[in-house]
Amino acid sequence: MSQIKRRQFLKNYLAAGFLTLLPVPAAASPRFRFEGELRRNDWRKPEEKFGFSLGLASYTFRAFSLEQTIAMTLRLGLEKLVLKDFHLPLGASPAEIKKVSEKVRLAGLDLYGCGVVYMEKPEEVERAFSYARTAGMRIIIASPDPGLLPLLEQKVRETGISLAIHNHGPGDRFYPTPAVAYDRIKNLDRRLGLCLDIGHAVRAGVDPAEAARKFSDRLLDIHLKDVSAASREGQTVEAGRGVIDLKSFLKTIIELKYRRTLAFEFEKDEKDPLPGVAESVGFIRGLLS
Repeated sequence: MSQIKRRQFLKNYLAAGFLTLLPVPAAASPRFRFEGELRRNDWRKPEEKFGFSLGLASYTFRAFSLEQTIAMTLRLGLEKLVLKDFHLPLGASPAEIKKVSEKVRLAGLDLYGCGVVYMEKPEEVERAFSYARTAGMRIIIASPDPGLLPLLEQKVRETGISLAIHNHGPGDRFYPTPAVAYDRIKNLDRRLGLCLDIGHAVRAGVDPAEAARKFSDRLLDIHLKDVSAASREGQTVEAGRGVIDLKSFLKTIIELKYRRTLAFEFEKDEKDPLPGVAESVGFIRGLLS
């Protein structure tokens, strides 16, 4: 997309969304007031028609408190949250875990998972599943030592909590690509699957749409982002400003009838990420519209 087309696209989409939020003037005619109310109340999140959800990986707001993270997630119009241990430490007491998870849910967010959780010892596996179960989470996004996979399969069967292995791109010693992760789990319980990070996939030379098709039977979660280059040096940028063909990826997800969550993970601008995430959410919803 050219810069001119991109600007016009964002201008049209954001203007349409903004207009639906404008208050109706007190002196407006009855007809104008009615049409204004209809436009506000009839708006739907475009992802809803495709059966999946947009969410947020709280690593995005790692420099902010839990309260700020909740407020900004709601402001973005997102409904699902994956908590990183910045916002709820893995070593927290059961009482604290329950308190935090209740706070998130009372705010109107679905606290569906945690991660990325690193696991190198059996006790770290036990801790992660106890943490997720206490918090009422349904999935753990993880990067475990491959030697722990038999124990992870056992815990998945015991608890019913799924585990999705996250590909971390070039340089990752265990899971640089979705294919490497898939090969390690393909013969294990189907609740052991993948969290496809499309940015790290592209950095490793992998087409994320192709990976989604190839590994759709184990696609449990998605980290949604854009990157500046299809190489190790690629960095997170606002959606639509990078090299990922997001339109193609979304079309593939829709064709696959994916019914889970695409969680925005925005590593850029640690101290001021909200504008970039907001632009990314608007861009993705514009494509879906």
